[in-house]
Amino acid sequence: MNPLMAARAYAATQGTGGASAGAAVAGGPDFSQMLQGVMGNMTQQTRAAETQMTQAVQGQGSMIDMVTAVSSAEASLETVIAVRDQVIQAYQEIMRMPV
Repeated sequence: MNPLMAARAYAATQGTGGASAGAAVAGGPDFSQMLQGVMGNMTQQTRAAETQMTQAVQGQGSMIDMVTAVSSAEASLETVIAVRDQVIQAYQEIMRMPV
């Protein structure tokens, strides 16, 4: 997931602030589908970076393409790590709530 996609996903979640919970669920993808999409995108970009690195080592690929692919994979990984950190933080907040 590139930063632009992350910003769009964030904006989409913020746009449902005034809607009821049922309408928000019916109107868009659920959280697990979004996470699966992010993880799938990160995996694809990592594989593309590995392919570019292999081609560059073999003298078949462009150094610019390799650096671009590695940079994109790094950005995707940072996005996934940020989402993971937010999920952990939300879980900890829920656990601190009195019952």
